[in-house]
Amino acid sequence: MDITLLKTFLEVAATGSFVSASDRLYVTQSAVSLRIQRLEDTLGKPMFTRSKAGAELTNAGREFERYALSIIRVWEEARQQVAIPEGFTRSLTIGAQYSLWPRMGFRWIDGLRETMPDLNIRAELGMPDRLTRFLIEGIMHVGLLYMPQLRPGLVAEQVLEEELVMVASWKNPTMDLGGRYVFVDWGPEFVGAHAQALPELTNPGLTFSLGAMAAEFIVNRQGAAYLPARYVKKYIDAGQLFLVPDAPRFPYPVWAVWRDDMDPEIRKMAEQALHRVTNVAEADGEAVLAQLRDISEDHEVEVLGEPHDHE
Repeated sequence: MDITLLKTFLEVAATGSFVSASDRLYVTQSAVSLRIQRLEDTLGKPMFTRSKAGAELTNAGREFERYALSIIRVWEEARQQVAIPEGFTRSLTIGAQYSLWPRMGFRWIDGLRETMPDLNIRAELGMPDRLTRFLIEGIMHVGLLYMPQLRPGLVAEQVLEEELVMVASWKNPTMDLGGRYVFVDWGPEFVGAHAQALPELTNPGLTFSLGAMAAEFIVNRQGAAYLPARYVKKYIDAGQLFLVPDAPRFPYPVWAVWRDDMDPEIRKMAEQALHRVTNVAEADGEAVLAQLRDISEDHEVEVLGEPHDHE
C-alpha cells in the first residue's frame, strides 16, 4: 500500500479537514481528495463523512486508523534500520523547535554521542505541527516542543520551566519603547496574557511567528521583543541584547514528547542525557532572571499567565 495515502489519511483524521491537511502536507486540496479517494477505492469503504463542517471518520475509518499508524511505524522503523551507517547498531531521531536547538538540542546530541557512541542520530527542525506529525508517523522518536499536541502513542513530560523576558538591542532600555517593539507570537496563551498585561503593545505593526529567530532580527536593528531567558543569555553576555527593567515575565515551559514504543534502553539513556542538559539550561535562565530582578525597581518582577496543563 502507498505510504503517502496512509499519511494523508492520518492528517485528515487528525485535523478533521481536507483543507487543513493540505496546508500541513504542502499539497493542494484536490491532491488530498484524490489520495483519500484512492484509499477508499482500495479498501472498498468510505473513510470519512464529508460535510461543510469538515471531515469525520466513519466507523470503518476509525477501525482503519490504528492499522494505518502501525503500518507507518513499521515502515519507518525498517527505513531507519536499513539506513544505519556501518559501525552503528542503533538509531534515534530527535526533533525540536528552532529556539530549542541552541543550548539544549545541540548539547543533548553531544551527551547522547558521548554515552552511546554506537547510536546513529538524526536531527529534525520544524514547527510544532510538523514535529507532531513526524512523531505520530514514527519518523521521530522524541521531540522538544513548547506546546505539545498529545495524540495516541505519545507521552509528554515537562522538562524545563522556561520564561519569556523582554530584551532590547540598545543600552539602558525602558518600557517606553518608542515604536521599536516587535511582537513575537508565542501561541494563544502568551497572546492572551500579553494582551491583558501590555495592551498598548499588542499590535505594534510588526509581528513574528518565528519564535526566537526574532532575536537575530532585533540584534541587528533597534528593536525589542519577548524571548526565552535561557536563549538570550549568550546575547546578553555578548552585549548585543539588554534586559528591559520592570517588564513582566511570561512562563513558557518546555516539554519532551516521546513515542511510547521507544526502545526502553535508548529512552532511559536519552532521558538521562536530557536531564543533564536541562540542568544547565535552567541555570542559564535563572542567571538572566536574577539579573532582571537586580535592575528592576520591583525586585520580584511580575510573572503573568499560567502554563497550560497538557497532562
